[in-house]
Amino acid sequence: MTATDLTPSGMHAPGIGSYRVDPGRSTVSFKSRHLFGLAPVKGSFTVRRGLIEVSDPIGGSRVQVEIDATSFHTGNGQRDGDVRSAKFLDADRHPSMTFTARRLEGGSGGAALDGTLTVRGVERPVRLAIGRCAAGDGDGRSFVASASARIDRTEFGITASRGMAGRYLDVSIEVVGVLR
Repeated sequence: MTATDLTPSGMHAPGIGSYRVDPGRSTVSFKSRHLFGLAPVKGSFTVRRGLIEVSDPIGGSRVQVEIDATSFHTGNGQRDGDVRSAKFLDADRHPSMTFTARRLEGGSGGAALDGTLTVRGVERPVRLAIGRCAAGDGDGRSFVASASARIDRTEFGITASRGMAGRYLDVSIEVVGVLR
């Protein structure tokens, strides 16, 4: 696997270098269920900052992204406040969540980032499946990448409201990296 080829399908990585994540153009969204799995819930978090180091070979590339736990938003003020509270995210004591990856794998099944997600001070391994990676502005100074993962909130000690609040969050991430 070269620095530009992530998979045989032709998904291309950005050029070798250090990229800062543009928080204004990057998003973390999720889908879950509540009310005993009957009702869908969609929401988002804000990206605070991040750094992506693209190396050659590409497998040694590194990613670190900080997500604002206090930005949890579903459009329902009561639910949002509840999830930010000590019952769930405990955002007053843990205002940030982080994802750190030190390995990128690619193959016929696609590319994935293996890393560690930290929520409420609890670290767990997470694999992000990369869905897309493409040049952002055509001059090689930025790129757009999307990835997804299924997160089990109970693995992070978030066990309140079993049955009422969904156990799993299907997370979608879109990140814009800008060459530093």
